[in-house]
Amino acid sequence: MNNDRQYWLDCLLKIAAPVLEALANDELRERMPVESQSDIADRKNYTYLEAFGRTVVGMAPWLGCQTLEGEEEKLRRHYAELVRQCLSVCCDPAKNDNMNFSHGFQPIVDAAFLAEGILRAPHELWEPLDDDVKSRMLNAMRATRTRKPHRNNWLLFSAIIECLLHHAKAADWDPMRIDYAIHKHQDWYLGDGWYGDGPRFNLNYYNSFVIQPMFIDVLREVASEYKEWGALQPDVTKRAAQFAFHLEQLISPEGTYPAVGRSLAYRFGAFQSLAQAALLDFLPAELPPAQVRSALTAVIRRIMSANNMFDENGWLRIGVYGHQPRMGEGYISTGSLYLCSAVFLPLGLDADAPFWKDAPLPWTQKKIWDGEDTVCRHAIF
Repeated sequence: MNNDRQYWLDCLLKIAAPVLEALANDELRERMPVESQSDIADRKNYTYLEAFGRTVVGMAPWLGCQTLEGEEEKLRRHYAELVRQCLSVCCDPAKNDNMNFSHGFQPIVDAAFLAEGILRAPHELWEPLDDDVKSRMLNAMRATRTRKPHRNNWLLFSAIIECLLHHAKAADWDPMRIDYAIHKHQDWYLGDGWYGDGPRFNLNYYNSFVIQPMFIDVLREVASEYKEWGALQPDVTKRAAQFAFHLEQLISPEGTYPAVGRSLAYRFGAFQSLAQAALLDFLPAELPPAQVRSALTAVIRRIMSANNMFDENGWLRIGVYGHQPRMGEGYISTGSLYLCSAVFLPLGLDADAPFWKDAPLPWTQKKIWDGEDTVCRHAIF
């Protein structure tokens, strides 16, 4: 296996294994510590679904990769089975780890991440499930409809939940929830690949944490249902490619990036949109896949080098570089941190894909600050 791919996989499993092994054994509440700057008792209502949904959303493409061999394929099969067990446990009222989909607003978010993860590998994470597990899961997703999402990126959470119902051929999937999210984000497009998080611009990574990847995945599921939805796909993809270019430019020669905006404790989940562009092969021509791999590897290595990122039992701790508790806003708890898994989407590519096989390349900021002549990229509208 390519050395970078092996390193990425080792990092993903180091992050994901404690969550999945505990939940598959109905012991997540028992084993997972809950760290937060706000009311711990309140965050315990949400943090377990956060941990599971966010782990799956990044891991799913690897779980769905059908071309692996040897030890990696054994690992993939093992973790796919673990996730299926977790899906059974998390919506079973008889289990200790039965999760909250119906109380408070936060479950709208993490039901959505779980739905998106399932949609990223349905042949492994949906089709093999027993009918009763599917039924319980769909009812859990429906339970999120009792609360109104905020008028910002949360509209896409409601939309992707409906996309899972659509994929399952549920008669009650709601095109209006999807259509409203699509058209509001069309209204909120600001130019040059950036959307507002709501009607105003916010300088943060939510275009990558949520907006660009989820918009892409919503349309991948339902574009064929209505002509006007399908007609949007080229522009939405072009914007996401431009935004991916911006993300790559933010990676310094040392593998750091600007720590600006909220939710920085999601760590390298800030690069989900760039990772998705590599996975789905819509990187701009100026970004060879191996260059993106090299840039993202530098970020992963930098963040993983902190000696206090995990506690003594392997659970993530709040921070960007190591343990920095004050970097966790009130809505952040231990489960929230697992959105960092979203950087690992390219593990869903074949091991022989250019992203993994081609020789390492310097990334944009490394080339610039090494004195190499480079080409600027102009804005799109």
